[in-house]
Amino acid sequence: METALLVVIVMSAIGLIFGLILAFADKKFSIEVNPLIHVVDDILPKGQCGSCGYAGCLAYAEAVVLNPEVTPNLCIPGKKPVADLVAELTGKSAPEIEPQIAQVRCKNTITHAIKKYNYAGVEDCIAASLIQGGPKGCKYGCVGFGTCVHSCPFGAMTMGTDHLPLVDEKKCTGCGKCATVCPKAIIHMTTIGAPVAVLCNSRDKGVIARKLCSVDCLGCGLCTKSCLYDAITVENNLAVVDPKICLEKCSNPTCLEKCPTGAIFDLRK
Repeated sequence: METALLVVIVMSAIGLIFGLILAFADKKFSIEVNPLIHVVDDILPKGQCGSCGYAGCLAYAEAVVLNPEVTPNLCIPGKKPVADLVAELTGKSAPEIEPQIAQVRCKNTITHAIKKYNYAGVEDCIAASLIQGGPKGCKYGCVGFGTCVHSCPFGAMTMGTDHLPLVDEKKCTGCGKCATVCPKAIIHMTTIGAPVAVLCNSRDKGVIARKLCSVDCLGCGLCTKSCLYDAITVENNLAVVDPKICLEKCSNPTCLEKCPTGAIFDLRK
């Protein structure tokens, strides 16, 4: 009984000593945190998307408060209201950033797609792409397992019945998280309101592209020739629309009628 009591007394004494040491060390080596960091962190959208270039909202809040070179407009999801508020709190100027939206540049649905093989592995686009570039015949097309949907921190994407991701324009903040995880790079951040876009990602030449998908861009250049404002170019067998020129100048896109496969879509419908 006396031995047990002695053990309890010794252990309590040791615990008290270590507690005092830790308390002293905490006070001695503590780092004072600027309270403004938490104020800025509280107004950020908390998507933890990394579009600002930092590992989460708190990391950006710390950087923008403590580093004079970090601008207050790096939070893409927060857009202008958040940028203006951060600028006011930190005493910095916030140059306006053009708002953007995610655009899925592929219409290679299960109906249009030719398969190379039947995939029965983990339903993840990155995993599926490791096996011969994925099950679809078009190596540039959407794999269709929704890795982008699962990664969206704002719930702005869903998978359609045709196994292609759909973007909810009202919820999309333009953070770009979905684009970073897509192994085929079919998701692009683009100007909001552009009337037309080439919803294709194929770089195959016309004959090959047509065999693999009926809605592939053939790189034929007919859209380029018909555009009155030089808003379309063909790069590596793929037509590319400049959304800014298209939005500012074009009210009657003639390219839609010229595309033989319908790879150019009217986004206003």
